[in-house]
Amino acid sequence: MINKRLLIKHLLAHNDENSFYDKKRKVDISYKEGKAKFLKHICALSNSNPKNNSYIVIGVEDEDNHIVGVDFFDDSKIQNLINAYLSNPPIVQYENIPFPHLTGNKVVGLVTIRPNDKITSLRKNIWKYYGGSVFFREGSMSMPKVFDIEVKDINSQIVSAIENNAQNNIEHTLDGVIDFMNKRVDYNPKYKVFKEYFVVCWAGQKKVVKEETFYSRVDIELINEQVKLFFSALDEVSIEINDDSFKIVEYVNLGLQNTNKYYKLEETLIYFSDNANYNIETKLLFEPPQFDKKILFHLYNNNNSILNKLKKGIKLTEHEVNDLKNLPITYLICHFNAFPEAINKLNESKAYLKSYDSNLYFLYKESLRVLRKVQYS
Repeated sequence: MINKRLLIKHLLAHNDENSFYDKKRKVDISYKEGKAKFLKHICALSNSNPKNNSYIVIGVEDEDNHIVGVDFFDDSKIQNLINAYLSNPPIVQYENIPFPHLTGNKVVGLVTIRPNDKITSLRKNIWKYYGGSVFFREGSMSMPKVFDIEVKDINSQIVSAIENNAQNNIEHTLDGVIDFMNKRVDYNPKYKVFKEYFVVCWAGQKKVVKEETFYSRVDIELINEQVKLFFSALDEVSIEINDDSFKIVEYVNLGLQNTNKYYKLEETLIYFSDNANYNIETKLLFEPPQFDKKILFHLYNNNNSILNKLKKGIKLTEHEVNDLKNLPITYLICHFNAFPEAINKLNESKAYLKSYDSNLYFLYKESLRVLRKVQYS
């Protein structure tokens, strides 16, 4: 089993960006440009590595390989995006890899592109790239190619050696458990061994409601691979464990005018097999809440008025400051209730919320996280 933290270190130490791995300071697939560039790199790495895995490391400074991290990204539906835009799409996995020096909500993103042995191309137009375009890696660049297109196996031995050197061992596993238990000591850390091989650590603030146990500020890691499986500072989750599986049901807090309610968002089931393998299955459980249209129109227009004031630098009233805290989630609810421009307004608010208050920006990112899960399902 590969220790993903070691793998990232070996990739960064091996060489600069090349035809089997790329590194990014950050990736933003919430906009067409970011989505298009991400798909271009997936396409190019897949075509340039028909017999071996290829990788994108996210959260690393380009100049000096300094690991700065990115926000935890729990988009289990990223394969749906790949399938929608690429012909002969490769299997793509996004994982969140914790590093000891990063704060709890920061990780390094690791994108693994499985070998495909077929020509991958864009299925349809996106941003400035045309449907049918084929990309390959030339050094550290993902470039279009229109003639002499063929897949060549040039990296499999190098990548195999890097992956072999990143294999996990019992020392790395024990170090990982101890590190997790010490770092999350304030949130009741626990661990469980599955099938005498896999170690899962988790922590969270526990509360019991009507004989049901819920956790907030939840952090869950698969220690063997140094992968953060789940992290949320706001939403509540329930956890069910047996000898074969670890199940997480995530709840999202939605509502209007202090009438919030918890709705089931997603179920994640991690199943451990006897043959030292595991499988992660996710299932969307979310049913968008529906509200009275008159109330929503009032709140939507109020949001727009506040956003216009932020754009013009006009000071907000005390009442508007309180309403500002609900602006991201209100736009999200409006979107779920068929307001066609609500998401555009939410995206417009990003820069203004970020400069106004970091906590508001955090609420904005949480709203996008919920949207992403629903949108790509």
